[in-house]
Amino acid sequence: MPEQPVEFAPTRSNLELKARLYCLDTARKRAHEIATSVGSRQQQRDTYFHCPTGRFKLREIHNAKAQWIWYQRADEQGPKQSRYLIHSVSDASEMRNVLTRAYGIRVIVSKHREIFFYHNVRIHLDNVDKLGIVLEFEAVLGPDSENSHEHRQLKVLREHFGIASSDLLANSYGEQILAGQNSTGEAFSSS
Repeated sequence: MPEQPVEFAPTRSNLELKARLYCLDTARKRAHEIATSVGSRQQQRDTYFHCPTGRFKLREIHNAKAQWIWYQRADEQGPKQSRYLIHSVSDASEMRNVLTRAYGIRVIVSKHREIFFYHNVRIHLDNVDKLGIVLEFEAVLGPDSENSHEHRQLKVLREHFGIASSDLLANSYGEQILAGQNSTGEAFSSS
Protein backbone atom coordinates (compact mmCIF):
# COMPACT_ATOMS: atom_id res chain seq x y z
CA MET A 1 0.00 0.00 0.00
CA PRO A 2 1.49 3.40 -0.95
CA GLU A 3 2.24 5.74 1.92
CA GLN A 4 -0.23 8.61 2.23
CA PRO A 5 1.12 12.11 2.78
CA VAL A 6 0.65 13.39 6.32
CA GLU A 7 -1.63 16.39 6.68
CA PHE A 8 -0.79 18.53 9.69
CA ALA A 9 -3.37 20.47 11.67
CA PRO A 10 -2.85 24.23 11.47
CA THR A 11 -0.91 25.66 14.37
CA ARG A 12 -1.91 28.57 16.54
CA SER A 13 0.48 31.46 17.17
CA ASN A 14 1.32 33.98 19.80
CA LEU A 15 3.93 36.63 20.41
CA GLU A 16 5.88 36.05 23.62
CA LEU A 17 8.22 37.96 25.87
CA LYS A 18 9.89 36.76 29.09
CA ALA A 19 11.71 38.92 31.65
CA ARG A 20 13.23 38.68 35.12
CA LEU A 21 11.23 40.00 38.04
CA TYR A 22 12.78 41.37 41.18
CA CYS A 23 9.63 41.90 43.28
CA LEU A 24 6.55 39.75 42.86
CA ASP A 25 4.38 42.08 44.99
CA THR A 26 5.23 45.10 42.80
CA ALA A 27 4.57 43.12 39.62
CA ARG A 28 1.23 41.88 41.01
CA LYS A 29 0.22 45.47 41.84
CA ARG A 30 1.13 46.63 38.33
CA ALA A 31 -0.74 43.69 36.80
CA HIS A 32 -3.91 44.63 38.73
CA GLU A 33 -3.53 48.26 37.57
CA ILE A 34 -3.51 47.41 33.86
CA ALA A 35 -5.44 44.12 33.64
CA THR A 36 -8.71 44.09 31.70
CA SER A 37 -9.55 40.89 33.63
CA VAL A 38 -7.96 38.64 36.24
CA GLY A 39 -7.45 34.93 35.65
CA SER A 40 -6.64 32.12 38.03
CA ARG A 41 -3.69 31.03 40.13
CA GLN A 42 -2.29 27.67 39.11
CA GLN A 43 0.27 25.17 40.29
CA GLN A 44 1.78 23.70 37.09
CA ARG A 45 4.25 20.95 36.28
CA ASP A 46 5.61 20.80 32.73
CA THR A 47 7.37 17.56 31.79
CA TYR A 48 9.42 18.10 28.63
CA PHE A 49 10.20 15.09 26.47
CA HIS A 50 12.97 14.77 23.91
CA CYS A 51 11.59 16.01 20.59
CA PRO A 52 13.40 16.38 17.25
CA THR A 53 11.18 19.27 16.10
CA GLY A 54 10.46 22.03 18.58
CA ARG A 55 9.51 21.35 22.18
CA PHE A 56 6.96 18.85 23.50
CA LYS A 57 5.61 18.83 27.05
CA LEU A 58 2.89 17.46 29.26
CA ARG A 59 1.40 20.27 31.36
CA GLU A 60 -0.28 19.14 34.55
CA ILE A 61 -2.30 21.77 36.40
CA HIS A 62 -3.48 21.07 39.95
CA ASN A 63 -7.26 20.44 39.92
CA ALA A 64 -7.55 20.87 36.12
CA LYS A 65 -7.26 18.76 33.00
CA ALA A 66 -3.72 18.11 31.73
CA GLN A 67 -2.57 19.18 28.27
CA TRP A 68 -0.05 18.11 25.66
CA ILE A 69 1.68 21.18 24.27
CA TRP A 70 3.98 21.15 21.24
CA TYR A 71 5.61 24.41 20.20
CA GLN A 72 8.38 25.98 18.15
CA ARG A 73 9.96 29.26 19.21
CA ALA A 74 13.32 30.90 18.69
CA ASP A 75 15.60 31.40 21.70
CA GLU A 76 16.16 35.15 21.49
CA GLN A 77 15.62 38.13 23.74
CA GLY A 78 12.58 40.32 23.22
CA PRO A 79 9.28 39.51 21.54
CA LYS A 80 9.32 36.27 19.56
CA GLN A 81 6.64 34.34 17.71
CA SER A 82 5.66 30.91 18.94
CA ARG A 83 3.73 28.34 16.89
CA TYR A 84 1.93 25.74 19.00
CA LEU A 85 -0.62 22.94 19.27
CA ILE A 86 -2.52 22.03 22.45
CA HIS A 87 -4.49 18.88 23.17
CA SER A 88 -6.32 17.89 26.37
CA VAL A 89 -5.22 14.68 28.08
CA SER A 90 -7.61 12.48 30.06
CA ASP A 91 -5.01 10.20 31.71
CA ALA A 92 -1.86 12.25 32.29
CA SER A 93 -0.16 9.64 34.45
CA GLU A 94 -0.45 6.87 31.87
CA MET A 95 0.59 9.12 28.97
CA ARG A 96 3.60 10.44 30.94
CA ASN A 97 4.63 6.83 31.55
CA VAL A 98 4.32 5.89 27.86
CA LEU A 99 6.24 8.92 26.57
CA THR A 100 8.90 8.64 29.25
CA ARG A 101 9.59 5.11 28.05
CA ALA A 102 9.40 6.05 24.36
CA TYR A 103 11.31 9.36 24.32
CA GLY A 104 12.74 10.06 27.76
CA ILE A 105 12.27 13.11 29.95
CA ARG A 106 14.40 16.11 29.03
CA VAL A 107 13.52 18.36 32.00
CA ILE A 108 10.71 19.05 34.46
CA VAL A 109 9.60 22.62 35.24
CA SER A 110 7.41 23.27 38.30
CA LYS A 111 5.89 26.67 38.85
CA HIS A 112 3.17 28.68 40.57
CA ARG A 113 1.49 30.91 37.98
CA GLU A 114 -0.76 33.94 38.44
CA ILE A 115 -2.67 34.89 35.28
CA PHE A 116 -3.94 38.32 34.27
CA PHE A 117 -5.29 39.52 30.92
CA TYR A 118 -4.63 42.74 29.04
CA HIS A 119 -7.10 42.40 26.18
CA ASN A 120 -5.75 39.44 24.13
CA VAL A 121 -2.45 39.31 26.05
CA ARG A 122 -1.97 36.84 28.90
CA ILE A 123 0.24 38.21 31.68
CA HIS A 124 1.91 35.44 33.68
CA LEU A 125 3.61 36.07 37.01
CA ASP A 126 5.58 32.86 37.48
CA ASN A 127 7.44 31.65 40.55
CA VAL A 128 9.52 28.85 39.01
CA ASP A 129 11.30 26.22 41.10
CA LYS A 130 15.09 26.65 40.77
CA LEU A 131 14.69 29.86 38.70
CA GLY A 132 12.83 32.41 40.78
CA ILE A 133 10.23 34.90 39.63
CA VAL A 134 9.65 35.63 35.97
CA LEU A 135 7.18 37.75 34.01
CA GLU A 136 5.81 36.44 30.73
CA PHE A 137 3.52 38.04 28.13
CA GLU A 138 1.70 35.96 25.51
CA ALA A 139 -0.23 37.92 22.87
CA VAL A 140 -2.57 35.63 20.94
CA LEU A 141 -2.24 36.17 17.20
CA GLY A 142 -5.15 35.87 14.79
CA PRO A 143 -4.81 33.87 11.55
CA ASP A 144 -4.16 37.01 9.48
CA SER A 145 -2.25 38.98 12.10
CA GLU A 146 0.86 40.85 11.00
CA ASN A 147 1.98 41.24 14.66
CA SER A 148 2.11 45.06 14.60
CA HIS A 149 -0.83 45.49 17.03
CA GLU A 150 0.54 42.79 19.33
CA HIS A 151 4.05 44.33 19.26
CA ARG A 152 2.48 47.63 20.37
CA GLN A 153 0.60 45.85 23.17
CA LEU A 154 3.80 44.21 24.43
CA LYS A 155 5.57 47.59 24.26
CA VAL A 156 2.83 49.15 26.44
CA LEU A 157 3.10 46.30 28.94
CA ARG A 158 6.89 46.38 28.95
CA GLU A 159 6.82 50.11 29.78
CA HIS A 160 4.09 49.63 32.42
CA PHE A 161 6.10 46.91 34.20
CA GLY A 162 9.40 48.82 33.78
CA ILE A 163 11.21 46.01 31.96
CA ALA A 164 14.76 46.95 30.97
CA SER A 165 16.54 45.31 28.04
CA SER A 166 18.92 43.68 30.51
CA ASP A 167 15.93 41.91 32.15
CA LEU A 168 14.79 40.14 28.96
CA LEU A 169 15.22 36.36 28.82
CA ALA A 170 15.96 34.48 25.63
CA ASN A 171 15.47 30.88 26.71
CA SER A 172 12.60 28.85 28.05
CA TYR A 173 12.40 27.90 31.72
CA GLY A 174 13.45 24.37 30.81
CA GLU A 175 16.56 25.60 28.96
CA GLN A 176 17.54 27.76 31.94
CA ILE A 177 17.16 24.81 34.32
CA LEU A 178 19.21 22.59 32.01
CA ALA A 179 21.90 25.30 31.89
CA GLY A 180 21.90 25.42 35.71
CA GLN A 181 20.98 29.10 35.94
CA ASN A 182 18.31 30.94 37.86
CA SER A 183 16.34 33.83 36.32
CA THR A 184 19.08 36.32 37.30
CA GLY A 185 21.63 34.32 35.27
CA GLU A 186 23.48 33.09 38.34
CA ALA A 187 24.44 29.44 38.64
CA PHE A 188 22.49 27.36 41.12
CA SER A 189 23.48 24.21 42.89
CA SER A 190 21.86 21.07 41.51
CA SER A 191 22.27 19.23 44.84
